[in-house]
Amino acid sequence: MRVVFMGTPEFAVPALRHLMLNGYQMVAVYTRPDKPAGRGRSLASSPVKRAALAWGLPLVQPTSLKKTEAVAELAGFHPDVIVVAAFGQILPQKVLDIPRYGCLNIHPSLLPRHRGASPVAAAILAGDEFTGVSIMLMDAGLDTGPVLGQVQIPISAWENTGSLTAKLSLIAAHLLQEVLSGWSRGELTPQPQDEAGATYSGTISKEAGEIDWHLQAVDIWRRLRAFYPWPGGYTRWRGKVLKILEAVPLPAAEGAKAGQVIALPRLREKAAAALAVSTGDGVLGILKVQLEGKRAMSAAEFLRGQQQFIDAVLPC
Repeated sequence: MRVVFMGTPEFAVPALRHLMLNGYQMVAVYTRPDKPAGRGRSLASSPVKRAALAWGLPLVQPTSLKKTEAVAELAGFHPDVIVVAAFGQILPQKVLDIPRYGCLNIHPSLLPRHRGASPVAAAILAGDEFTGVSIMLMDAGLDTGPVLGQVQIPISAWENTGSLTAKLSLIAAHLLQEVLSGWSRGELTPQPQDEAGATYSGTISKEAGEIDWHLQAVDIWRRLRAFYPWPGGYTRWRGKVLKILEAVPLPAAEGAKAGQVIALPRLREKAAAALAVSTGDGVLGILKVQLEGKRAMSAAEFLRGQQQFIDAVLPC
């Protein structure tokens, strides 16, 4: 089977590797153009590009697939199927019509729940007990195509977007093998999505990571996990950004106002650190932090150097 693979981030790499190892004919790999990154703003390659070059695969980096010449180039590869995993561009109908087995999209959610750009973070933010991977036959809509295969897994209490995405990427690679095999043999029937259960996740801005201490502790805890590793959950202390890397929701502390830093008894249940921040409902036990310009450290270690932090009121 002749395969064109389209993907950009690390999430897509296991699926590409799985196709390679299982003998599919990889006629081309498409990924986004290099973009400036880091303080020097030098051009950085995507994880998929680095993998494709390491394996000696034909690589294409179009700025758009809407141009006539881009569509013609893609058609020239004569793919039997196009596999898409977080590519980052919408495929026009002329592209969807090229392969005889269609375009299959790997989406890290239980469709129709959490369509859109940030499905893993959305599942954590919503407090979902389960998430998963769906492989759908793409149509002109945004993650609206009929589903060919789906796998469900539980979301653990300490899962964050980074760890959960990595887990789902491995599951996606194995599911893709099953779906491609069954779909090419005519053994799968596309299942239409139930529009009544559809939800959407948008892109996440850097500003979304700033903590609003008026929220409930459990909601802040979910946001910290959903926004890790990017943009991260953060507050401000003495004019510097203070990242909250790990935390745990705890029962409320009497008399404390939202944003107030309080000391925790050393042996308090679940409190691995010596401090917490009061919220709109409950307190958030702080386990690990990183002050701007400093290394990450446990909250207890941070407090030893910042004893005046106790009783401070953080901006809400």
